[in-house]
Amino acid sequence: MSGKSPTAALDRAVETLRRDPDPLTRLDSVRRARERLEQLEAEAVRDARAAGATWKSIGALYGLSKQGAQQRFGTEPRGDG
Repeated sequence: MSGKSPTAALDRAVETLRRDPDPLTRLDSVRRARERLEQLEAEAVRDARAAGATWKSIGALYGLSKQGAQQRFGTEPRGDG
């Protein structure tokens, strides 16, 4: 499955962006990609929470505490660990 994972596709896209010879075009492309990835990240956090993931487990992916994850991604009323 090497080369077919979403991460591998993302790595290829990043390398394509890196090769753009125009620094301003490259910068704009990186900015737009970052914005889309941040949106995707927020959606993934919401989906993980809806699927029952705890703030502690989400924080662990980022090297954060439960509280750190809540601060980074926002909290919603739900009593979990």
